[in-house]
Amino acid sequence: MPPFAGSNPFSYGFHQESNSSIVTIDVGGQLFQTTKQTLALAGSKSLFSKISNSNETIPFIDRDPEIFSVLLSLLRTGNLPSKAKAFDIQDLIFESQFYGVENLLVNSQSDPSQFDAFNLEKSLVLPLSGRDSPSAISTTQYGSLHVAHGSKISSFDWALQRKSTILTQFTAIDSLLALSPKTAAAGATDFSGLQIIDLDKGFVKDTLNWENVTRSGSTVQAIGSSPEYLFTSFESGRRNSNCIMVYDLNDNLRPVAEIGHYEIFGAELDSAIPSTKLQWISSRNLLMASGSHSGPSGVSGNIRFWDIRSGNVVWELKEKSDCFSDVTVSDSLSSMFKVGVNTGEVFFMDLRNMGADNSWVCLGDGRKVIKGKKEGFGSKVESHGNQVFCSKGGDIELWSEVQAGTITTREGGLQDRVFRRNLMGRAKDMGGSRITNLDFGGNKMFVTRTDQQCVEVWSSGRV
Repeated sequence: MPPFAGSNPFSYGFHQESNSSIVTIDVGGQLFQTTKQTLALAGSKSLFSKISNSNETIPFIDRDPEIFSVLLSLLRTGNLPSKAKAFDIQDLIFESQFYGVENLLVNSQSDPSQFDAFNLEKSLVLPLSGRDSPSAISTTQYGSLHVAHGSKISSFDWALQRKSTILTQFTAIDSLLALSPKTAAAGATDFSGLQIIDLDKGFVKDTLNWENVTRSGSTVQAIGSSPEYLFTSFESGRRNSNCIMVYDLNDNLRPVAEIGHYEIFGAELDSAIPSTKLQWISSRNLLMASGSHSGPSGVSGNIRFWDIRSGNVVWELKEKSDCFSDVTVSDSLSSMFKVGVNTGEVFFMDLRNMGADNSWVCLGDGRKVIKGKKEGFGSKVESHGNQVFCSKGGDIELWSEVQAGTITTREGGLQDRVFRRNLMGRAKDMGGSRITNLDFGGNKMFVTRTDQQCVEVWSSGRV
């Protein structure tokens, strides 16, 4: 308990001029001077605000003066000084909570605007309990992390300190989505229902189900979200129907709509493919849903863009030749990217003319496919900010657009766009086991690999 809990948080010593903007503070016997304007940046509910409003005397605070100086620098600049590296992050968190400025500490350490893609390198490894490798990961905006491994979910706070590990009803978790730092949605392809789990207390708050016309149970194939809605791709237990359910995040997960409901008859392969990736495209208010299937004739799939208000497909692509291993949409670049399952190449499609006769453009060297070999099998592609990240085996490629002048030609057509590739990390970070998950939170990237009981944290090394 703080030394002055339930009482005035500081005692008084020397007189201080009430009409001065300069404030003197005695912390642990060391005097600090700052301005009322600086202290006001901490917010009205902080201890700094109380100090600022104390005009009669110099307040004395019985705390560590060295950490206080770090937090005062944080107030002045919005960033931690280099000397902050000398302190354990938990000590900084504890003191920031005491002074009421933890939100400023979070912003300085996990501000998404400080994400520096070109300087990312592996900086930390988060070990997981047990023998299971991570099957799914999910992050919050400021870098809290949830990891599914086996039947367990482990949670880490924004400072990447382990908060909890809970046991779930699943044998293995295939889909995981962070709804908050304390709550996640989880599902599996062999267990009915989408579970909403309280990760602090370890109990199921709610279970969401979908039933087809035969009223059979359904398993979860993918989860996605927008600021307003939770999206879940279900497939019936008999695998003869599938759909995407839309739930209202602001109204106790009330079902809002059922879209893409397909009942499978005969050999209608396209209808038999459930969506295994859901991504909200905020600039267009559309939901991208993709899924693929491997059969005797190769891998085929489809990509659909749904208007959830009308329940209609706005645009659909059917993939047969070099179908995607993974696909993502970059809102910032108004583009869609895929990794070809056969070639392993990255392809891009301009979405500024959505609905037109668009075609994929290969960004690589157009390698020839070796018969029977799937170079892109298991590859992942994700977009974050203005960059696109693609895993190939154990390596990560970073693709960025090179600005080459105006976008529109005189004839009104779109000028060719140029993307360049960079391999990420230092030499010792290259290679290793195949990458299974890529995700982003705060100013960091999180990576998991096959047969590794840990999560890699990639950061730019900023203080």
